[in-house]
Amino acid sequence: MSLPKTALIVIITAILHLAHGKTATAAELKCIDSKGAAAIINNDMPSAKLEAVARARWAAVETVVGVEVRAQSLVQNSLLLDDMVSTQVKGYISSYKTLDEKRDGDIYNITVNACVEPAIAAEAISSLALNRSVAVFVPARKPKVHTEVESTTVVSKEGSKTTKRKSHTTDEQDETNIFSESLIDKLVDQGFTVTDVAATQAMDAESVEKAMKSGNFLTMRSLIYKFLSNVILIGKVDYNVTQNKGEDIGYDVEMPYNRVTVRLTYRLMSRSQETNQFVILGAGTAEAHGNAASLEDATAKGLQSLSDKVIPTLLDKFARHIKGSTRKITVKVDGLQGVEKTLDLKSTLGGITWVTAVEAVGLDEFVVSYPENSLYLANSLSRNPHLKVDKYEPYMIKISYRK
Repeated sequence: MSLPKTALIVIITAILHLAHGKTATAAELKCIDSKGAAAIINNDMPSAKLEAVARARWAAVETVVGVEVRAQSLVQNSLLLDDMVSTQVKGYISSYKTLDEKRDGDIYNITVNACVEPAIAAEAISSLALNRSVAVFVPARKPKVHTEVESTTVVSKEGSKTTKRKSHTTDEQDETNIFSESLIDKLVDQGFTVTDVAATQAMDAESVEKAMKSGNFLTMRSLIYKFLSNVILIGKVDYNVTQNKGEDIGYDVEMPYNRVTVRLTYRLMSRSQETNQFVILGAGTAEAHGNAASLEDATAKGLQSLSDKVIPTLLDKFARHIKGSTRKITVKVDGLQGVEKTLDLKSTLGGITWVTAVEAVGLDEFVVSYPENSLYLANSLSRNPHLKVDKYEPYMIKISYRK
């Protein structure tokens, strides 16, 4: 019995659709060779191999995503690296196979071919960003003076002459400028980890211009993925020559200097850990003025004045976001004996960097207020010689107390 023509067309269409779906999925994968190495401790080859494979898989993800911050810089020499790789990246490497493995003294080396889904892996990596890690890119448009042309003009009925100077200029984009450098310096002073996007050449002023006008912030998303930044400040500074030196300002009086107005437009953005959506933490405009004999000096003074005026406001917006991002993490401890040890451990927890509060809810359980990714809290605990991390979860860390 033959199928009706309509049914046959539907079946063929469905088959082609499935085939296209498989092809599209395959096209999204990137398969590359990557290497990993691990130290062999107490002749424990299986553990060394697991660590080497984890590092090779992570290296593949770093390469495909193009992240600039390496895992080792996030959790330097930490035993948690294996757990981090297995929990964060396991689902985004669709497959891998071992190409080569060998022991070289006390080091186990392995080479694998891993297939990675770039978009999903980028989101996984970005979740490891420090809460206090920020990226800054605020290029400034400035005048570049080439020549000054003098002209003599009669400006009074009595025939007196006044000399006017007209500058011949072109515009230039200064991606590293007085404002951006001053802001970065203040952020570093406040304890932030700052990436100067201009120095990496990952973005240009034209891209900022387009993003600010169109509201399309795909560029910012890629920057957050690339530099593992929790917050990004993107903006632009423009200038306008308000008055020229030598210009008649009335009563036969010449303007003794150039006056330049500089204007800042910016957006402060972050990614919500809960919804993975971009949120605007702050936005605004500001302006300042600069006076000097030359246009370039007047613009520089305007940028300095803008820095003094705006940077305190921006620092406050950064700080409010960090304060509002504090999370509660439960730390359960095995092996504590007596109230005295509980109080000692509470003091130890309170002394860890970025911990804002510690509440004892039992002799062996604490609730820690921590504004960062809990991975870094676990890493700090693992560095204490009297503590051993037994289990890590984003909101629950189980540790053992050792004498």
